[in-house]
Amino acid sequence: MPISFPSFDKLPWTTYVHRIVVILVYAFMLCPLFFVIWLSFFQDAILTFPPSGYTWKWYVNAWENSAFLDGLIVSLQVASISAIISVILGLAAALGLVRYRFKGAGAVNTLLLSPLLIPGIIIGVAIYLFYIQAENTLDTDIVGTYGGLLLAHICLTIPWTVRLVTANLMGVDPALEEAARNLGASALKALLFVTLPVLRPAIVAAALFSFIISFENLELSLSLVGPGSTTLPIAIMQYLEFNLDPTLAAVSTVQIVLLGAAMLITDRYVKLSQVV
Repeated sequence: MPISFPSFDKLPWTTYVHRIVVILVYAFMLCPLFFVIWLSFFQDAILTFPPSGYTWKWYVNAWENSAFLDGLIVSLQVASISAIISVILGLAAALGLVRYRFKGAGAVNTLLLSPLLIPGIIIGVAIYLFYIQAENTLDTDIVGTYGGLLLAHICLTIPWTVRLVTANLMGVDPALEEAARNLGASALKALLFVTLPVLRPAIVAAALFSFIISFENLELSLSLVGPGSTTLPIAIMQYLEFNLDPTLAAVSTVQIVLLGAAMLITDRYVKLSQVV
């Protein structure tokens, strides 16, 4: 009679080991965030451990710094507009690639996704050189303008929409659209009332990730900003050149809270785990 051994994954202790490993992994990932938030309350201007006390003054200092406030406003504007435009253009591109097969579709898809494979600093330098050539040709200023910065961020965020929407659109049965067309719906109505509602999780996730990528971008913006269009990451870098106090930790904490709240609110209505 063969001897049967209990399955390894059914042993009781494996469950506890698995939970401990998961907790340790999460703790390792969240430790940097915890220490940034903790440092933002240190009383000492020069970071020492243990701190001599705790204070809110660094948040007040960040609020009173006009460079941070102006950078935050510019970053919110650029990120919001970039997310909206990139979702519209990326959605149209994804629909064309998946629903309307044409010669060269693979090359177009690779081209649209290529910014995800190229380091941000390389993209920033390439766009900067392209803008210089365009300025010489068109005899107009592009580098350092708000429009030039916005256009660069749109190019950076479009691949996220194409990637997320394409992956989800390939799982949508075309028979749903065909059924709607057979029942008398036009192509536009089938798109608006059948396809887009199914793709809502992917569209929301694409908008969220596009906003975060644009809001936190430093490498691309570094060579493209000008007077009046400095983003928050660049304002932080410029402050770091001459100061090293917990003000930066306070600004980073505000960013963490804002982006974390945006993700939690979005996940409340559209489960991001369905598309990422």
